[in-house]
Amino acid sequence: MDRKRIVITGMGAWSPLGNTMEKAISAMRSLRNRVEAQDSVLGGYRNFNTRLGAVVHEALPDYPRKKTRTMGRIGVLAAAASEDALRDAGLLDDPVLTSGDTGIAYGSSGGSAMAFSDVAGFESNKDVVYLKGSTYVTMMPHTVPVNLSIFFGITGQIVPTSVACASGSMAIGYGRDMMLLGREKVMLCGGAEEFSPFSVGVFDALFQTSRAEDPSLAPRPFDRSRDGIVVGEGAGTVILEEYESARARGARICAEVAGFASTSDATHITAPSADGMERCMRKALLDAGLSPSDIGYVNGHGTGTELGDIAESQATARVFGDKVPFSAIKSYMGHTLGAAGALETVYSILMQRDGWLAPNLNLTDPDPRCGGLDYITGEGRSADAEFVMVNNFAFGGVNTSLILRKL
Repeated sequence: MDRKRIVITGMGAWSPLGNTMEKAISAMRSLRNRVEAQDSVLGGYRNFNTRLGAVVHEALPDYPRKKTRTMGRIGVLAAAASEDALRDAGLLDDPVLTSGDTGIAYGSSGGSAMAFSDVAGFESNKDVVYLKGSTYVTMMPHTVPVNLSIFFGITGQIVPTSVACASGSMAIGYGRDMMLLGREKVMLCGGAEEFSPFSVGVFDALFQTSRAEDPSLAPRPFDRSRDGIVVGEGAGTVILEEYESARARGARICAEVAGFASTSDATHITAPSADGMERCMRKALLDAGLSPSDIGYVNGHGTGTELGDIAESQATARVFGDKVPFSAIKSYMGHTLGAAGALETVYSILMQRDGWLAPNLNLTDPDPRCGGLDYITGEGRSADAEFVMVNNFAFGGVNTSLILRKL
């Protein structure tokens, strides 16, 4: 019996590259990143090693306070991206959203980081007055998907994916799995993150943030001179439907989610494992029924850290050799953490659609310890890639690989 085909019929993305598909692809084609000094946000904190970040500059929608009071910035970003995706799919006001046949798979590293300041005040002053009625529901790991369910009236399954840097891609994979099981007719999937001193401080405390003086030169994944992560923010949402159902209602199909896999390293909480990453990529290929030679482009995780870049590139080279074009979108918008997998999925589909693959920015001298890959540099590359792979690898050794097919 043939397996159902699950397709993406709508996309929305708010990121440092902009809040529309046109802005995003224009930003990538400009070959300039969107990293800036964030002194207004980080300047009030002592002992930061970095001053860099990448933020969404467009004004967020002015939603009613009643809808946003438990969201935080992270939830509003997710709502904006999801509204755009539903509109793109032609489902924004469709009864299917409230029928019980639509579910949500959505992730973030946690909730709104700014709610942690309430907890800090409570602990430092030993006074419950610092806690608000909205403190916990704004910071809880599943705050984004449940707020989205209330915002849009979606009453199907909630699948929260709070797995750090793999949150967004795992949400898409799990959403697709729910549809293969016949649990829902539509799935709203993605990931979100807000820029905050806390999100930067977590990596700064590990000495993993970039100290570059020139923001245009950071991050620089896979380069010998890389010096760490630049934290970003944003939200990406995709709408999943079954192929035949989407065709029957005349929906525009952006791509098919042809394969998915997730693995656990089970080795170290922060040090990545090339073996685990390789296993994940191979399982995704097996799930899609493809060989490595079928993949026309790999969008890498590309954090710009020493251990991460080396492990990822070596694992990717084991699977693909130097035959598949490879680049990392984080070189344009920084590491958007829980949003990364969803945003990178959307932007990979845009590149796949346009037949143009964005180059790795700031990659001028590949680290010889990295795997021997076909790193895209310069002006980018024209390519007709029927299948692309999007990889994300998170703290805790959680790995995800998505395979997207152009239709």
